[in-house]
Amino acid sequence: MSDIKRIECGQRMSQAVVYNGIAYLAGQVGTPGASVADQTRAVLDSIDRLLAEAGTDKTKILTAQVWVADISTDFAPMNEVWDAWVAPGHAPARYTGEAKLATPDYRVEIIVTAAI
Repeated sequence: MSDIKRIECGQRMSQAVVYNGIAYLAGQVGTPGASVADQTRAVLDSIDRLLAEAGTDKTKILTAQVWVADISTDFAPMNEVWDAWVAPGHAPARYTGEAKLATPDYRVEIIVTAAI
């Protein structure tokens, strides 16, 4: 049985948990109030950092859940940043939806699962 590794473990949650060759990341958000594009960049930077701490990288992402606050206005700018970030030939299975996020100042939240 594999050990469980918790990254940035707090009282309520860990930012990532690694178990049995899989890294599970918590939802990542950017700076509240920033543009959708800037929030997406910050989210993807956090994902890159957490994946590196877990011993993997974006080429091994299996799934990505993307939540935007308003699909009609946030989807296109988020996708522009996302498309520039995804490694060619390594796009994960992805699903995107509209959701009321933790505060109205958050426009995008992304959750990924990656192989190690």
